[in-house]
Amino acid sequence: MVAINSISGEQAKATENTAKKVTRLLNYLATHPNATLQYSKSGMVLKLRTDAASLVEPRARSRHGAHYWLGTLGIDDNNGAIKNNASIIKPVVSSVAEAETAGCFYKCIDAIPFRIALEEMGHPQPPTPVTCDNSTAVGIANQTIKQRRSKAIDMRYYWLQDRECQEQFKIEWAAGANNKADYFTKHFSVSHHREKRPEYLHTK
Repeated sequence: MVAINSISGEQAKATENTAKKVTRLLNYLATHPNATLQYSKSGMVLKLRTDAASLVEPRARSRHGAHYWLGTLGIDDNNGAIKNNASIIKPVVSSVAEAETAGCFYKCIDAIPFRIALEEMGHPQPPTPVTCDNSTAVGIANQTIKQRRSKAIDMRYYWLQDRECQEQFKIEWAAGANNKADYFTKHFSVSHHREKRPEYLHTK
């Protein structure tokens, strides 16, 4: 998904390097033609992990990613994804904390239709657990830190504070090593893909 995201950003002014990226992506897809998602019986609680990578795209842009799945409240389960996402943050952010806050903001907005659909299907939703690995971004969302230099953060992101107060989301910190959204924010080595791939896909 990160490769597709980067290629789409270059297609208007494609170069030979863009062609190489396309070839590498097609080779990867041809090497793994039978990958599938595997789901296990669980609760119907929407869960979300978000992550961001600052200044990793041309023109000082940053990328944010997310991993959405359904699980059981209070259990650290690992079910198949109902959505994974990788996108470029259009505004240029001024810090890693702002990139993480922006990523959390955009991904929580994307989660609203899932919450509504689940509730209409008869599955009442508690505050959606949202995991982020940046303590400053979590503190801004939870209003547990005093903002000084971070006052420059885009005012749209304070939407997170309102939704926290409305108990639609519960934004928490967790170590980056356990953040499954990290896979959708960066270009990793082949060895990393081989290590992490089984966590997301099932190969027949």
